[in-house]
Parts: sequence; C-alpha cells; structure tokens
Amino acid sequence: MTGPPPAPPTDGADDADVIAQSLDEPELFAGLYDRHAPDIHRYVARRLGEGPADDITAETFLIAFRTRGRYDTARRLARPWLYGIAANLIGKHRRTEVRALKALARTGHDPVAASWSDRADDRISVQAPLAGALASLSPGDRHVLLLVAWADLSYQEVADALRIPLGTVRSRLNRARRKVREALSTDPAFTSAEQELTPSWTK
Repeated sequence: MTGPPPAPPTDGADDADVIAQSLDEPELFAGLYDRHAPDIHRYVARRLGEGPADDITAETFLIAFRTRGRYDTARRLARPWLYGIAANLIGKHRRTEVRALKALARTGHDPVAASWSDRADDRISVQAPLAGALASLSPGDRHVLLLVAWADLSYQEVADALRIPLGTVRSRLNRARRKVREALSTDPAFTSAEQELTPSWTK
C-alpha cells in the first residue's frame, strides 16, 4: 500500500510562488516557514527574549497561513510581510520590551533580556546606555530602527512591513538615530572606548 504522492519541491520557487501554490496544496506553506522562521525567531528573541519568541514566531506563521489568500504575489519576497506581522505581535508586548530595556539600562542584566547577552552578535546590542536609549523611543520609531538594524530590511521593505509611506520610514529612522546618538553622547557610562563600538545604524 502506497501513501499519497509527495508534494512537489519548493526549493526553486520564490516566496510568492510558494504562497500561491499553497492555496491548493496547504502543506507547501511549510517551505515558507523553513525559509524564514529562524530569522523571525532571532529578531523577536533580541527584542523580547527566548520565551515570547517561540510563541510569536508560531503565531506569525499561523496568521500568515490564514491570510495567505490576500497576499500580493507581485511582492516576490515575503520577508517584509512576515516581519510586519511579527512587529504587530511584538507591539502587544511593548511593555515587556520597555521593561526589559530599562532593567538592562539600570542593572546591566535582566532575566528577559538575558538571551540578548548570550546570543547577540554585536557587543553594543547589550550595552546599558543603548538599552536605555532604545527604551526611550516611541514604539513606531523603535520598530523602524530595529527592523533596519536587526532584521536588515531596506527602507522600502520596512515601509511595506509596517504599511507606512517611505517618507515616514525615513523621518522615523532619522528621529530614532538622533535620539540614540544624543542618549549615548550624554551618558557618562558610555566611555570613549565604548563609543568605538557604536553601531553604524545610529550614525
């Protein structure tokens, strides 16, 4: 007795093709998860910690699966769409994020933020002065800055992810960078040696 025929491979298909094909063959959507879930999880973990990252990543792809029929297949890469869903979910946890950032700025350690210290690939991402600066940003400005800095999205991709005009992305990013620079420059804990580690996305 043989089972059902295997699903056609999706390795050569771009994201839009996978989404379109999954409307008739839902199991193909797993290919989108395999491609993008690790990056989404890493991004959420840097903002909220490991625990929430598991739940938010799962919910991001559940929402994406349920709404895939409305996806604009003219957008061949789904990363902005997925990060936009994740950003909306992160927004529901903004108090957790701000609390973790403030605790990190105050003490240099916080259980929620511990995964940042363990996993960060950039030492400056866990410096207390920077955490305090990020906590001071509005949710919208913080989303834009960190989608550029940690998700490596282009300005246009951020605009697509957050469904805001490109000009708004630029103005929010400029404002966020200015506030971070000002916070770092006035913090006595941020020594000249540490300033050499200032991430390029604040410049």
